[in-house]
Amino acid sequence: MSPPTIDKFLSEIARIIHDKDGAQLQEFLIIEPPLPPLYNQIVSELRQAYPASSHNALETRCKSFIPGYDESEDGGSRSSFITFMVKYFAFLRDVNVDDLVETHDMLKALLNQCILALSSFMGLVVLPTVISLSRTLARLAIGLDRRPDLIAHLTQRSNEGGNEEAAERITLVEGSANVIREAFKKCLSERSGGVSGVDSQGKPEGRRTGIYLTANLCLKLFFHCRKLRSAEQIFGNIYQQSPPLALFPASQRVTFLYYLGRYLFANGHFFRAQLALQAAYNQCHAQFLSQRRHILIYLVTSNLILGRFPSTKLWQNPEAAGLQEIFEPICVAIARGDLASFRRYLDVDSEHAEWFLRRRILLQLSNRCEILVWRSLARRTFMLSGSHGDAANKKAPTMNLQDMLTLALYLERKALLPRVYDGPAKPITNGHSAQRAHTNSIFIFPNGSTPKTNTDDAALTNGYTDPDLEDAVDPAPPILPTMEVVESIVASLVEQDLLHGFISHSSHRFAITGAKNAPALQVGFPKMWDVIEAKANKEVPGWVKEEKKSLGGLGGNFGPGMVVNLSGARPVGVAPG
Repeated sequence: MSPPTIDKFLSEIARIIHDKDGAQLQEFLIIEPPLPPLYNQIVSELRQAYPASSHNALETRCKSFIPGYDESEDGGSRSSFITFMVKYFAFLRDVNVDDLVETHDMLKALLNQCILALSSFMGLVVLPTVISLSRTLARLAIGLDRRPDLIAHLTQRSNEGGNEEAAERITLVEGSANVIREAFKKCLSERSGGVSGVDSQGKPEGRRTGIYLTANLCLKLFFHCRKLRSAEQIFGNIYQQSPPLALFPASQRVTFLYYLGRYLFANGHFFRAQLALQAAYNQCHAQFLSQRRHILIYLVTSNLILGRFPSTKLWQNPEAAGLQEIFEPICVAIARGDLASFRRYLDVDSEHAEWFLRRRILLQLSNRCEILVWRSLARRTFMLSGSHGDAANKKAPTMNLQDMLTLALYLERKALLPRVYDGPAKPITNGHSAQRAHTNSIFIFPNGSTPKTNTDDAALTNGYTDPDLEDAVDPAPPILPTMEVVESIVASLVEQDLLHGFISHSSHRFAITGAKNAPALQVGFPKMWDVIEAKANKEVPGWVKEEKKSLGGLGGNFGPGMVVNLSGARPVGVAPG
């Protein structure tokens, strides 16, 4: 006798396929515990009537219920969906939720089979199930990655089984992302409907509705395992073939722009990053404070590197709680040209260094903002000791670079020896000293003194030397600024248009040009953000803002990587028939 619950379940699946109701199909194909009582009954019947050795019988039973339809050209077929249903039943029957690694492998195989059923006929019906399984797989993969004790045997097996130097090991998270990426490719390569991929109502057609849903899941996993090169492929494919991003729901737009901004930030394209992150922040609903906070952290960082500081109003937003005390010292140090405070605040031993490192923004802030601090130091030097010139006598405003060098030396020494310049160190708070000495300070000896030679060590000329230290050399003292360094920095600022003027190497002075009809301070030291914005490229690769124009008579989106049908093309020189 055939199991009644399983037969009834298959009958409902057949009806759903006939009605092409993808949302209901997703609701029926439950896999996450706790299962409803009906599904527990299905599991019981499967174990009794269709054990693991009855694969063919279960497949035959599924075939008798699933309606027939035309085979598609893109790999999806009735047989693929039947195989998926067999794997679904096998998953319910055999899964052991206590063994998360085995559950992950079974779920990945189930999702892979479901993706194969994404045909032209079944695309919209199966797509919601693909998205649901992909989300579950992504959560499980990230959860396992955070439990190294559960996947330690996988790492050991990978290390023993192959040459790691020849091929980079694919992690569990990356393997899951690669499976979901197959669904992304099928959604992106949808051929049904118009060439533009948009219907008469201006919405994506067919499987194209899943482009950003699958892409965002892939990006989440790739960023988690730090595989930015794989993320780059996602952005490149979307930029060439996807309909405009504005046609998709706000949640998909915000998530995609956030990851695009993160990718551009990681690759040093800070202006493009802030464009994407600003759009994500503006479109993110005010109630989603956690998401807005994640976006805001990288948005503020990108703008700081570009010389634009947050407003007081921004710090008052609920998602910005606590961020002002973290970023405000950087803004103050840049505005004042305070090299000492800037270096100490962004030192790896500083109070907030761990917070910056965890978000992978410490090096970008310390490296890219330093030139802005030097620009402010030059401006402050001009304000303190610069000559404002005489327009009537055609004397340009100038600044003595020796004065700038004096300030730079004072600030650099202050950063290296804070206790000498600021008095005794303050008590330790949160595990860090508020005025902790820079590591290089051990190589600086106040008042020009030199370290005393240890006669005992000097006598041991033939003593023991650790083999690892045979080629070691004495550490060099920290390099303090010289006139050549100051001149090169000022020349770099002039080249970047952050200073307006020229350098006189013979007299070691910086002269401001164009200050005849405007204040020298305004002309010689333009606003950093205005300069960078004027020179920046506003195009953001990966962000499809509008439908690409057709090329000649080919129509639709045309560009690198696109497929062009030339079946109706005639030879060159042949007149049309």
